[in-house]
Amino acid sequence: MTETADADPNDGRDESPVERLDRNWSDTLQELRVTQTGTQIITGFLLTLAFQNRFTDLDRDQVFIYLVLVVLAAVSTILGLAPVSLHRTLFRKKAKAELVATAHRLLIATLGVLGLVVAGVVLLIFDVVVSRGAGFIAGGATLLVIIAIWVLLPRAARPDRTSQHR
Repeated sequence: MTETADADPNDGRDESPVERLDRNWSDTLQELRVTQTGTQIITGFLLTLAFQNRFTDLDRDQVFIYLVLVVLAAVSTILGLAPVSLHRTLFRKKAKAELVATAHRLLIATLGVLGLVVAGVVLLIFDVVVSRGAGFIAGGATLLVIIAIWVLLPRAARPDRTSQHR
């Protein structure tokens, strides 16, 4: 469902469809700014690891995990920047509804990939510092927390669509 189709025109806001799209676009940009900061910090951290003295101490599996994380971090960065590129392409083409809907999907994809990166970084750090088993436990636990907070909590907090109290 698109952002505009999901919006309730009777939610008490006195705004036109164009104003609603502008507000949704502005909200999406703010969310992208927040995710972009986290993505840049994690990506920067990962990119510097290969140049540390201890990097050569990593075993083959740890190097593989590291490289997967670098690719995922790059994908997260690309996804997070895609709405800006899309906006430049669609600017003044009367495609704000499509822009908002696509940016919404890209932001969700960014969060999904970023969640994998965060859990993977925890896995790698625990693997290097403690043990492989501890890495998988810590990474898995982190992924479960991300799913609980980023997926399940919003679904539980979402008001019932059939409810009359808004």
